[in-house]
Amino acid sequence: MSLMDGFGRKIDYLRLSVTDRCDFRCVYCMDENPTFLKRDDVLTLEELSVIAQAFTELGVERIRLTGGEPLVRTDLSVLVRKLAKLPGLKDLSMTTNGSRLTKFAHVMSGNGLQRLNISLDTLDPERFAQVTRKGNLERVLDGIDAALDADFERIKLNAVVMKGKNDHEVLDLVNFARDKGVDISFIEEMPLGAFDSDRREQTLCTSEEVRALIEPSYPLTPSSERTGGPARYYRMADSDIRIGFISPHSHNFCHECNRVRVTVKGELLLCLGNENSVDLKRVLRDNDGSVEAVKQAIITAMKVKPEKHLFGHEEGTQILRFMSLTGG
Repeated sequence: MSLMDGFGRKIDYLRLSVTDRCDFRCVYCMDENPTFLKRDDVLTLEELSVIAQAFTELGVERIRLTGGEPLVRTDLSVLVRKLAKLPGLKDLSMTTNGSRLTKFAHVMSGNGLQRLNISLDTLDPERFAQVTRKGNLERVLDGIDAALDADFERIKLNAVVMKGKNDHEVLDLVNFARDKGVDISFIEEMPLGAFDSDRREQTLCTSEEVRALIEPSYPLTPSSERTGGPARYYRMADSDIRIGFISPHSHNFCHECNRVRVTVKGELLLCLGNENSVDLKRVLRDNDGSVEAVKQAIITAMKVKPEKHLFGHEEGTQILRFMSLTGG
């Protein structure tokens, strides 16, 4: 079975948030003093499993676990083990800030997690502390090494590039990825959260600008490889790693959108750049955790999935929920 939206796009990728909590307070992701959800508002382990089962029975083949920071959830390894056994699921991955990988990398790999995306915006300890507001760079670097030792199928670094903040480190990050033998994607800052619009204009660094910083040292050749998400990949002649670019501002990729998100509150977000959602938690709790009820709600929701997001500054669009509440 294939899950289709109203514009004929096949939906085969779910980003599933397991918590809104995080041990960092990254400036582009979360308010400095966030208010976290109450326990009753958060999906239980069983509810997360039912939602994942419903999506896989509808043809979803990829699930990425997101947060907040997924590894602050103490029962995550149990969820990973359950999801890894779902029939039809071909790819189970997770996005993490890396701070807890020294403890959990081998556990997650052993329970069936196949791939990791690790956020790393800077290699400067002081700047790292500023961007994350409370993170420790050495701990993350140790976590990356632990992940490399844990036999994941693939590891990728994610870097949000902000002009005047860390854009001068682009080449350093590429060299770090080359040395570690891991892929790296550079991401245009998403316009989510209650930020000042002038700050957005001043810090937005487009994918073209990032590429221009890399090309003099490493000419990039376009690749047709895809990993299920919106990244466009490039290769270098003298390395096996891939460099990806995720460009929600400069290159709208909505025409081939294949994904939806479920927040830890159970909101089925049909588009990253729109506020419309469907309350799957209510469906679950009103129907005794019925997989079939969830499947029907998902099918109905696909009819109102928007055609595209509106991230351009000229449209004046601003999504007030922070990325930490969106689920990556």
